[in-house]
Amino acid sequence: MPGRPNFLLIMTDQQRADHLGCYGNRILQTPHIDGLAARGVAFDRFYVASPICMPNRATLMTGRMPSVHGVRHNGIPLSLRATTFAELLRVTGYRTAMVGKSHLQNMLDRPTLVPDLRDPALVKPPVALDEAGAPEHGRYDQEFAARWRKNPDRTMVLPYYGFENVDLAVEHGDQVDGHYSGWLARHAPDPDRLRGRGNALPSQDIVCPQAWRTRMPEALYPTSYVAERTIERLNEFARNRNHPFLLKCSFPDPHHPFTPPGRYFDRYRAADVSLPESWHFDRALAPPHVKHLLDERDAGTRNANTPALFACTEREAREAIALTYGMITMIDDAVGRILVRLQDLGLADNTVVIFTADHGDYMGDHQLLLKGPIHYQSITRVPFIWADPQVAERGTRRRAMAGTVDVAATILARAGMAPFNGMHGASLAGVIDGSAGDRFRDALVIEEEGQRVYMGFPARVRMRTLVTERHRLSVYDGVPWGEFYDLQEDPHEIVNRWDDPGARDARLAVQDRMLREMIAISETSPRPSALA
Repeated sequence: MPGRPNFLLIMTDQQRADHLGCYGNRILQTPHIDGLAARGVAFDRFYVASPICMPNRATLMTGRMPSVHGVRHNGIPLSLRATTFAELLRVTGYRTAMVGKSHLQNMLDRPTLVPDLRDPALVKPPVALDEAGAPEHGRYDQEFAARWRKNPDRTMVLPYYGFENVDLAVEHGDQVDGHYSGWLARHAPDPDRLRGRGNALPSQDIVCPQAWRTRMPEALYPTSYVAERTIERLNEFARNRNHPFLLKCSFPDPHHPFTPPGRYFDRYRAADVSLPESWHFDRALAPPHVKHLLDERDAGTRNANTPALFACTEREAREAIALTYGMITMIDDAVGRILVRLQDLGLADNTVVIFTADHGDYMGDHQLLLKGPIHYQSITRVPFIWADPQVAERGTRRRAMAGTVDVAATILARAGMAPFNGMHGASLAGVIDGSAGDRFRDALVIEEEGQRVYMGFPARVRMRTLVTERHRLSVYDGVPWGEFYDLQEDPHEIVNRWDDPGARDARLAVQDRMLREMIAISETSPRPSALA
């Protein structure tokens, strides 16, 4: 493909694949994102490396799996020494900018939930030697939300993971901070009165947890800020066309809390949305952790006011879906404005536009909300659209199994650059242009670890999943059971066949494949410098 193109990478937060019109949703209206799919290539089996924000966002930037780049779960910032595709593009002539949610560092400066279980009678190592890999010096406080709210004019150390310019929008819903805090203060005399449940407008009996009718007007909502700053960055790039650009536009929505502003709050009615096919399932066939969550809901002992998943009622699920649709439609309108500006500036003919999400949301799948260590495809499968003006394919669907881990290598290849050592992903160029058809990979590992002890597990959850052309296998640390689904016969993952004698041979074959895939994604960096 000729020349070094520009890249506009658009990312949403916590959006499952089927929450787009172009992915089969008949209620949600997303004409602008659908338009990208109509003039590009959309992937139907695109999976995250981890269905958690920080690990998967770090994988997108590095092309490396969480167990190797080190961001195994939320709460561990990506090393400032990590090589990112943005940094590689920057040092080879690209101008780089990021607008919106980054989440490559911690947003909350609160204590960890992981206890120190060492014998208190023993002397602990000094702080500098208390980790197998000593943390590097540097600024790992650059995304702390509370500090941005106190001082919205605070400065960042740039470049930031390869981005020369950054406009941060930290956190979610109407409670976003970062550079957005300063922008909001310049547009509203008392910005804090617009935020949060305590300042919410009256709503019509919304019962869904973490949902309220925000007082924030549409023009001041974080989605509008991200669109405005993205357009301004495009204007800057257009004024100096001597170098190609990489612009990452990352919306904090539709992640909970569910707070679409203005007309978007009522855009969809809860009574009109459809529940996932898996809402109705045989509880006796569910794995133990799902039963545990359902029991908590039914006993009235659940906690539905944290970022952790919980079991919901039908009404709560419908309300969450309707409000999420409103947030996504607002994002789609913002994407439309950005794409119009890209065209008006004369940049569209040489700009690859990419759309994806960092992970999904159950949204009623198996009567659950939010996300967690239960790897139903509602949280592990996300949209991925590649709209390249130099690719002849238009409106094409690809069944090739790919994932977030492949984004960095694909962008680098399109820019004419080889991947750096240690990347696990591979370029999707042959799948995108049709030369490789749907031949890419036939298995993919998904990793997850967390800080919480919950859902009946004896310790904090650590797990691995393998998705193949036909099956999904999930193995958990510390328990004798797992999950095994035949996605061909059971696409909604209703019947767990882990203990099914008739599925034993198939499960053992997938377990063997998981072991081999985990060897394949083990660390290969640095290269040896000599024979021995």
